[in-house]
Amino acid sequence: MADHHVAQLNIARLRAPLDSPELADFVALLPEVNDLAERSPGYVWRLQDESGDATALRPFEPDIIVNLTVWQSIESLRGFVYRTAHLEPMRRRREWFTPLDRPHLVLWWIPAGVLPTLTEAAERLELLRRGPSPEAFTLREPYPAPGERVA
Repeated sequence: MADHHVAQLNIARLRAPLDSPELADFVALLPEVNDLAERSPGYVWRLQDESGDATALRPFEPDIIVNLTVWQSIESLRGFVYRTAHLEPMRRRREWFTPLDRPHLVLWWIPAGVLPTLTEAAERLELLRRGPSPEAFTLREPYPAPGERVA
């Protein structure tokens, strides 16, 4: 078992309220995508409230939703994001979300068995604004887990 897992936060600014017709397709897909994540190899955990998702949690701004997950590896997260049915809703993101003028996705390593907090996630996203580092990185510019050798 790995000593570290990768935490992932992504945020998105809604184009309209969640209960609007403009976001009906997005909201309808949430249970399916969340279930797919939970069944995906390498999935560990996702932030959710009593409704089963995290859309009611708005720690950044009232129109910004969050997704906070933990995966066994960058490869397992990448597999879910780009090689499952998750890809189709991701391709439609511009229909539902407006672009942000700052980073919207950050990854960082956590000890296996530890869960990240929204406060920590926000701090990591802020760190990423200075550029990718071992403390805050992206899928495009990943860093190895602590103690992992680079091939």
